Amino acid sequence: MEYIYAALLLHKAGKKVDENGVKAVLTAAGVAVNESRIKALVAALDGVNIDESIAKAAVAQVAVAAAPAAAGHAAPAKEEHKEEDKKGEEESGMAGLGALFG
Repeated sequence: MEYIYAALLLHKAGKKVDENGVKAVLTAAGVAVNESRIKALVAALDGVNIDESIAKAAVAQVAVAAAPAAAGHAAPAKEEHKEEDKKGEEESGMAGLGALFG
């Protein structure tokens, strides 16, 4: 994950995302650098519009967050079921503890 963060930091600073830049950021952050991971990252980002990708990811997160809000009416039934499961788990857990002490 830190490799991606390094690339995003370089992009945000207006610098070219290349092997030397990513390595410099990671080294400055105290991260052990893996040359093959840097090469793979730079190759994967070649030709990618980072600004456009970030914008698409932000829109996708808003859509995912809106979906559970719309389904709010179904949630209480599931919560009641979870409470019953927790009671059953607690009872079985207590039975297991009782077996430890004979």
